[in-house]
Amino acid sequence: MKDKKRGILRGFADILNPYSWITAARNRLFDNGLIASHSFDIPTICIGNISVGGTGKTPHTEYLIRLLKERFRTAVLSRGYGRKSKGYILADSTATAEKIGDEPFQIKSKFRDIDVAVCEKRVTGIEMITTGLKETEVILLDDAFQHRHVKAGLNIVLIDSNRPIWHDCILPFGRMRESATGLRRADIAIITKCDGITPKQKQFCIDYIKGIKDIPVFFSHMRYGELYSLCGCSDNRMTTVTEVLLVTGIANPQPLKLEIEKQCAKVSMMTYADHHNFTATDFKEIAERYNGMKATEKIIVTTEKDATRIIGNHDTPQIIKDNTFVMPIEVEIPDNKELFNKIILDYVTENSRNR
Repeated sequence: MKDKKRGILRGFADILNPYSWITAARNRLFDNGLIASHSFDIPTICIGNISVGGTGKTPHTEYLIRLLKERFRTAVLSRGYGRKSKGYILADSTATAEKIGDEPFQIKSKFRDIDVAVCEKRVTGIEMITTGLKETEVILLDDAFQHRHVKAGLNIVLIDSNRPIWHDCILPFGRMRESATGLRRADIAIITKCDGITPKQKQFCIDYIKGIKDIPVFFSHMRYGELYSLCGCSDNRMTTVTEVLLVTGIANPQPLKLEIEKQCAKVSMMTYADHHNFTATDFKEIAERYNGMKATEKIIVTTEKDATRIIGNHDTPQIIKDNTFVMPIEVEIPDNKELFNKIILDYVTENSRNR
């Protein structure tokens, strides 16, 4: 966790960055009403970020689903990044990761009692949900903070404590999608992956964010669950495993590697780009790497998001299916959880057209 603001050179990089000018100009057009933002008469909660990938949007979206779904008919709308389809699609029993994207497929697989839809044009997606699923009472917008054609009722911005925006630059020199002043559009900020963060560092985060906009600031961390078999069998070999091959296609696999190292002394990694679509060549390399591991008690471990692209792939060899285990992740908000939950529930209750 870096609790100091970036240096002068990083500031100059943003000033001289054409992408910074473009995003700033685009935001001004929306701010001044020269490009329209659409509001809706149904509660809409956006879970987004300032940076590219790796802040934990899907686990936080799942946290909100668990909080809301017992009280309100909940729908999730995503772009469906990486899918091999176009237009509006409402997930059903035939949905696959290729059809709707890995993250929406993961959510639908875990929460079958909610509606999950994908659409590149979020305005169209919301209109389709509200007309086709009239009982819907709240829509969660996954990764739509920069999609300003929709004016969400509540904007939650996630900031990775390992890659804080106050120590980063705008693309392509860094990983920021826009200037930190974009926080002025936020209603809540959550600093994520905060294991080990000190009170002093927390205060720095609060002061920095409130220096841009006076909004509630919360801190979350990831809780890793028990490994489960990719193929659905009950075999859990982690107690006897001496070597793990970690296979990931996510933005930042390092925290997961550190977690597995707590349980297994020897962990090697094969990393791919975020949302990577595994090919037959990839699987051949993974199988060869696994077969080359000398330990007799060995397994492959992957994330829930990656698992959606492995289990449904026709090219996945049986040796990978039989020996791969999945690490589930859930979000915890150890401090002020009740206040966070109350803000969310109060917003939906007060703005639900069907309450």
